[in-house]
Amino acid sequence: MRDQHEEIVLGTGRFLELRKRNSWEYVARPGIDAVVVVIAVTPNNEAVFVEQYREPVLARMIEWAAGLVGDEADFDGEPLLDAANRELEEETGFHAGRLRVIGLSPSAGGITSEVVTFVHAEDLKRVGEGGGVDNEDIHVHLVPLDQVDRWLDARVAEGLLIDPKVYAGLYFLSRPK
Repeated sequence: MRDQHEEIVLGTGRFLELRKRNSWEYVARPGIDAVVVVIAVTPNNEAVFVEQYREPVLARMIEWAAGLVGDEADFDGEPLLDAANRELEEETGFHAGRLRVIGLSPSAGGITSEVVTFVHAEDLKRVGEGGGVDNEDIHVHLVPLDQVDRWLDARVAEGLLIDPKVYAGLYFLSRPK
């Protein structure tokens, strides 16, 4: 009899695998330790968002800085909060003086095994331009938190998509510490 939790790999790409467990097909990221989403707020109470093109949805998206932990040999064994700060610096040009985990959530539990760790970044200091690495074309947006709803609505009106993790991060920010 077959183990009820046995996985079958149906297909493999460079960064993803299509797997099947029981009758459920889903995507996994082999070799990844974690995924971080960095909820960054400046000392001036501005949300630090990034905008970039996302090929799967054929659109530019508004997101928090985010990245994979353990996806590159140069960063093998990198602690999660160090990876969060590295991604924040690469994408936005900010370095956080203080980081703390504020939540965990599946990114899309019906289609992927990926679980996202939300990290709150505070005491930000500008240390570079941001914009990402290699071929990333990332634009940084600083948005006062008291104007974020109108600003996001305006981006949607322009045809951009808003990553739902933006709303989750705003929820985490609204909760008492």
